[in-house]
Amino acid sequence: MMAEMNYKNILVPVDGSKEAESALKQAIDITKHNHAKLHILHVIDTRAFQNVADFKTAMVEEVADTAKKTLETYLQQAKDAGIEDVEYSIEYGSPKNIIGHQAVEKYNIDLIIMGATGLNTIERFLIGSVTEYVTRSAKVDTLIVRAN
Repeated sequence: MMAEMNYKNILVPVDGSKEAESALKQAIDITKHNHAKLHILHVIDTRAFQNVADFKTAMVEEVADTAKKTLETYLQQAKDAGIEDVEYSIEYGSPKNIIGHQAVEKYNIDLIIMGATGLNTIERFLIGSVTEYVTRSAKVDTLIVRAN
């Protein structure tokens, strides 16, 4: 039997991956069970654009537009499941820092639900996964969901 936890503000970072969509499904269930508020977050990693020689604002806007469409779909999914208190946001910067620290403080988060990493062993060794970092450094409970 699971210990009864009472979460008020749940954060689910999404990136369009299968793992993130599995995490969203879990987050919707847990949010309903706790009568909590669900915050869906997408972080645009601005460092990914630093190496682009011909860096254009239009490129970032295009990425943000795509993210917004996906987030609108996720928002509707949560509402269709019966969650009234749900919102989303798009943040810019380091996903590790935003998910693990800034968003937790900004939205008063007490539970992070995120998908398992999609990185391969070498990428994880070189850059470390966001999931791994958040699990180690966030000061709130973190639930890692595997894609099913």
